[in-house]
Parts: sequence; structure tokens; C-alpha cells
Amino acid sequence: MTRLMPATDILPYALYRAEQVRELDRIAIQEYEIPGLTLMERAGKAAFQLLQRRWPVANRIVVLCGVGNNGGDGFVVARLALQAGLEVTLLQFGDPIRIKGDALTCARAFETAGGELKPFEGVPKGSDLVVDGVFGTGLEREVTGYWRQALEAVNAHPAPVLALDIPSGLHSDSGRALGVALRATATITFIGLKQGMFSGDGPDCCGEISFDALEIPAVIYSREILAARRMDWAQQSTCLSPRRRTAHKGEYGHLLVVGGGQGYSGAVRMAGEAAARAGAGLVSIATRPEHASLLNLTRPELMCHGVNGPEQLEPLLQRVSVVAIGPGLGQGAWARALLDRVLQSGLPLVVDADALNLLAKAPIKRDDWVLTPHPGEAARLLGCPPGEVQADRFHTISRLQQRYGGVVVLKGAGSLLLGSSKQPLGVCSDGNPGMASGGMGDLLTGIIGGLRGQGFDGEEAAAMGVCLHAAAADRAACAGERGLLASDLMPEIRRLVNPG
Repeated sequence: MTRLMPATDILPYALYRAEQVRELDRIAIQEYEIPGLTLMERAGKAAFQLLQRRWPVANRIVVLCGVGNNGGDGFVVARLALQAGLEVTLLQFGDPIRIKGDALTCARAFETAGGELKPFEGVPKGSDLVVDGVFGTGLEREVTGYWRQALEAVNAHPAPVLALDIPSGLHSDSGRALGVALRATATITFIGLKQGMFSGDGPDCCGEISFDALEIPAVIYSREILAARRMDWAQQSTCLSPRRRTAHKGEYGHLLVVGGGQGYSGAVRMAGEAAARAGAGLVSIATRPEHASLLNLTRPELMCHGVNGPEQLEPLLQRVSVVAIGPGLGQGAWARALLDRVLQSGLPLVVDADALNLLAKAPIKRDDWVLTPHPGEAARLLGCPPGEVQADRFHTISRLQQRYGGVVVLKGAGSLLLGSSKQPLGVCSDGNPGMASGGMGDLLTGIIGGLRGQGFDGEEAAAMGVCLHAAAADRAACAGERGLLASDLMPEIRRLVNPG
């Protein structure tokens, strides 16, 4: 008996490029003889059922249909809505003469049910919901002219948007809005999750993501190697096991955080506490002498040391197991000297913030570090414009890992992770816009360093750290995203590293 992909409310962890999903679709149709029309009907039915669950009182439905298969899914939704007694307006994008194949069959079925195809001239006032079936995953060029104006008009309308497969205008592989993309309230995607939905502009455009495999045989998925893997704390937290009753602090690592130039003592303070809250056995801080005596007044567990230069790092480097460098470091002579000494230490490293900016001026490659750039730092590391980084974050992180080695975390909406192992690129699906505030990156540096010291390798510590950081922010944001502070995450970090 053929095992089908199950219907589930939990998103899969496998991510694909658009061409891979098209190949899965082709295999289902040609080799397993599932008619394309059947898949289109299943997609439209799944979307309509989501529509009914999420917007049960929506009555005036507007369906936007292109001339391809994405439009075909839209025709099915429109027909089912009409048959359910809803008021349906179907607005056609593109010349109806160009509608072919299964999409044409679905368009005619909609008309037979009493529907009418009307040209798009704006979303009618009073519409309760817009269903987006315009472009789908095949779009590769910028949206311009009439098409751009139409999508902007939809975005300006107050009605929520349900996108079919992917919001129109969003590139499936890079996650970049191609000039303009619809900002959907929810997206239901089919057969395989597209990697671009989870990073770059993807999270902003997709809203809440649902998935339906359209009942295709599970064995089909073995034919395609994952393009990327979705990561979240629900998955990563399984790497943690209860501590032995006889455990002692020496078993959980000694992290040294180096940074805190003049005026930036808070950065190392937050990184140090985040490491401790993530379970590090011991945390030391090397910072400006004028900061050292003040830092542990509010967190006495941190062992703070004032260092004027690299020679004063020597006794600290002899005692620690991991070094995190960069938070508030600065880029002056003091910072450069400390970074040079840390790079010579041979210890596993987590490198962030100004340490990355210094590294960009004198690039080296090594295997035993984790680099955590935000897009601006990534641009400096690659010597390219910041816009180029965000245009294709997946390509950017591959370039970074190839040039600098080790494990790279490209921060931002849908943080990416790539190491030198055979693991597919990771995409974190936790997190929220409240994290766009000062100090969040310092916490991540400390968390990854703290986990690294507990015996996880660089890639494991980075994957766990990114997801722990994002999940803690999601829990803290229950009180509101706006005004979320990095320090608000501390109690949530502790709760999350103690599952159950």
C-alpha cells in the first residue's frame, strides 16, 4: 500500500527550491499517474478549508487569478466558495485567452457554477477577504508597470489576504520581493515548503504559513535532496538532556567574553549573562578596566577582569574553554590587539559585532569558529553593498562560509546557518519583529558561546543558540513586540533550556 504524505498542522522541516517542487509535482503526475487536475482540485479544496477555518464569517470573497496553474488553484477556491453560498468576485490578471490546460478546465468549471471572470480594476470596497492566485512560484523577473500597480493596490486594501502557494511577487528561492510582493495574512503552500518563504522578505510577505502535501506518495520526496532545513526550538530542544545529579560547574564549560569598549559595557554584560542563563558553568569577562568593577554589581556571578592589552588576557585564556569576542569591542588599537591575541589562542571562538568588522579588514579562514554577522557586517565581510546581501541571503551565506570557514549565522528575519558539514543550510522559523532592538545580537553571542562550552560542537551550538534566542523572544513578546528589550529574554532563556 502506497504511503501518502499525511495532512498535518505541523510544518515539515524540509525546504526546497521552486524547481525541486516542480520536479516533485512532475513525478507525481507522470510516474505515479496522479492527474494534474486532481492536484489542482486538492490544492483549491485545502485552501478553501483553511479560508473557512480562519475567516468563518467572511462572506464577500475576492479571488485574484493569473493565467497559470496558480490561477487554476484560485479558480477552484472561487468555485467552492460560490457553491458554499459566498459572494465571490473573481478578478482576472492577464488575458483569459492565455489560460490553458488544467487551469482552463477549472476556469470553465467556475463559470459553469455561475461565476464570471472580470478584469482587475481594483479590489471592491467592503471585501472581506482577498485570495491571491496571481503569479505562483514561477516568477523570476521584477514586477513592473500595470502588474506592480495592481499588487500595490491590493496591499493598500484593508482586507486580509490568503496567498495560494506563495505570495505573488515573492521569489521562491531567494525570499526577495521582486519589486513588490503581496503582504499576505496567511499563506497555504503545496507539495513542498519553499525556502524563500522563511527568510529575507518571506516572513513579512507570507504571514502565517500552512502546508498541504496534496496526498502525494511519501516516497516521491526521496528523489530530491533538501535545499535547506527549517529549524525551530521545538526540534533543537531535544538535544538537551537532564543533568546528572552529581554534575559540577567544571563540566559545563568556562566562557570568556571579550569586549565592552568605552561606552559599551552593557554589551559584554548581556552576552555574559545570556551565556550563564543558557547553562554555562563559568563566565568570565575581559573588558576595559574602568568597566570591570561595575559590571558585576547587578550580576555578581560574572567574573569581570579589566585588561589594558593582550598580555593581560594570557592568564584568562589559560583557564577558559571557549571565547566569544566582539560585543561592544570597538575597532581601535585596543580592540585589534585583543582580537589578534584571541585568534592565536587556538580556542573555539564565537565572533560577532566589531570583531567581524575588524576581521573584514584582514580576512582569514578557520574551522573552529562561529561567525554571527547581521546583513551590514556580512556586506563588509564580503566587500559588497548591503543590498546585495539581502537580495539573496541563501547565496550570501554560502559565500561567507566558503571565504571564512567554520559555521556562519546570517542574522535577520529568518536567520540562516551554514557549516562545513553535510547538513543542509538551516533556516530559523522562530522569532519576531520585536527582536529589532539593541543588544539582541549580544545575547545570541553569549548563548552560542555558553552552549559551545557545554560540549556541543560549533554547528550544534549555533543551531540551538539561534533557535533558543528566537523562541525566548517569542515568549517574551507575548507582552508585546514593540518595546521588547534584550534583557526581557533572560528569564525565558532559562525556562526554555529546562524543558519539561
